[in-house]
Amino acid sequence: MTPTKRGEAAATPRPRAPLLVIDGDSFAHRAFHALPRSIRRANGGPGNLLTGLMSMVLRLWQAERPRAVVVGWDTLTVPTYRHELLPGYQAGRVFDPELLEQLDLAPGLLEAAGIVCGKAAGYEADDFLAAAVASERASGGTVLVATSDRDAFQLAAEDVTILQPVRGVSELARIGPAEVRERYGVEPEQVPDFIALRGDPSDKIPGARGVGAKTAASLLAGNGSLDALLAAGRFSAEADALRTYRHVATLDPSAPLPKLPDREPDWQAGAAAAEALGLGRVAGRLEEAASS
Repeated sequence: MTPTKRGEAAATPRPRAPLLVIDGDSFAHRAFHALPRSIRRANGGPGNLLTGLMSMVLRLWQAERPRAVVVGWDTLTVPTYRHELLPGYQAGRVFDPELLEQLDLAPGLLEAAGIVCGKAAGYEADDFLAAAVASERASGGTVLVATSDRDAFQLAAEDVTILQPVRGVSELARIGPAEVRERYGVEPEQVPDFIALRGDPSDKIPGARGVGAKTAASLLAGNGSLDALLAAGRFSAEADALRTYRHVATLDPSAPLPKLPDREPDWQAGAAAAEALGLGRVAGRLEEAASS
């Protein structure tokens, strides 16, 4: 180490860039429904999801300049423990064949650009967000979690900021513990208890009978946790069900996360992969990013 000269101020260490973690399914669904189906690949196959997703990821990377990017994915063909615990979990969801076709292609396109993807049977995209937060926290880093799924509010902390799309990804709300308290009236760590009590129509979690968002927040503010409520004799007829709902709503940090060394995306390689898929417009944007 070069010694500091007398009278010369020691250089301030440069802060470590955050890890950017993206909910792939959340962003893919937004892209599919936001962009017209007239966007096609060279072979005539659908291309709107892939075009929008790559645009979103590129824009996020350019705005945040993270140390690395990891994208979590659902495995739609294999049920998770959540489906086994709660048979009605996410029931009734029907996916467009053109969406499914592009979901199959998306992880490979991202990986070609040097972006790590987490996907494994039995885990949801959200679980990889939780695993990345736990891994980065253990090494003293900070995390940006990009998702439109409010279940991820349970991850918000001083070292974790949720990036929630407001309009596409042209506008992002930055969610920390204060914003969770403002929106839900609970602490981030209380979010699974809150969901268990209030329910979640999108995931078909029923919640406690007669309990809405305000009541759930008030109960947790006065008692601290679902366990404390149950110990006090509240919801005795629903106790086991509510514990199940909380387990279903809790993100699983044990998802098998690949290693995440510091790494900039290889946009040139991504452009080549996009060109091979017949996504000329995407290839052009990635080539432009590679040369900037």
